[in-house]
Amino acid sequence: MEYFLQQLINGVTLGAIYGLIAIGYTMVYGIIGMINFAHGEIFMIGAFISLISFLILGPSGGAMVPIALLVVLLIAMSLTAVYGWALERIAYRPLRGSPRLAALISAIGMSIILQNYVQLSQGARVKTLQPVIEGGFQLMKAGNFTVVLSYMQIIIVVVTVSLMAVFWTVITKTALGRAQRACEQDRTMAALLGIDVDRTISITFILGAALAAVAGMMVTLYYGVIDFYVGFLAGIKAFTADVLGGIGSIPGAMLGGLLIGLIEAFWSGYFSIEYKDVAAFSILVLVLVFRPSGLLGRPEVEKV
Repeated sequence: MEYFLQQLINGVTLGAIYGLIAIGYTMVYGIIGMINFAHGEIFMIGAFISLISFLILGPSGGAMVPIALLVVLLIAMSLTAVYGWALERIAYRPLRGSPRLAALISAIGMSIILQNYVQLSQGARVKTLQPVIEGGFQLMKAGNFTVVLSYMQIIIVVVTVSLMAVFWTVITKTALGRAQRACEQDRTMAALLGIDVDRTISITFILGAALAAVAGMMVTLYYGVIDFYVGFLAGIKAFTADVLGGIGSIPGAMLGGLLIGLIEAFWSGYFSIEYKDVAAFSILVLVLVFRPSGLLGRPEVEKV
């Protein structure tokens, strides 16, 4: 029971990180119907900016930790948002009227470019960060095994749920959200009604990149180890979570991320860790066979 509870905590934490990245995918897909395969690299850049910011600020402790975290978060979100904006302007806007295959190739190309850009600028070696937030709660103990809920795990889950609620409110209750939903349904008609489609899409990319920066900072603090390739696999897992939960749905992205995290954690804990990715993708295949639109997705209806 104790081991199961610990794996449950680990799985929820990992799923929260995947969910944060997946929201960026689902926002872009929901508004322009395109998968931003460079989003994983935006997450990776956010992680590197967080690491560099922590190293520049230097060690801090006590009451200075929350201030340092807030400063690093603002820096990471701001700079990563600039990358997201530039990505949309350079790689996607010129191809908006082209076939989807062209945009897909452009996205994959930008993913490779950003990977190599970070590799050349920061080196190929693994970068490490000393623990910034330590400690936690001991929930249960049996023999030599102790179930621990760390402060960092609590922060990750609370931040993820809070951001999901904020973005859900933005999309459903604000003028920006109405503009995004209008662009999702018909960009031409939205433009005719006075909505600045280019601005709306740019803001969507900026918000998605800022979310990826939050996830990058959380990963840096949680694991303390990053490299230039960390965004590729995390991006694929987040995309899988999106498809699993129902791409285009923010609650679906969070549900898919949670399921992927739990599958990986329990498979790693009870079976061979080498096959955890196989288990996650196998579940995805089953869902796509029996529910192609995902768990919370809605089938697309094309009016003719």
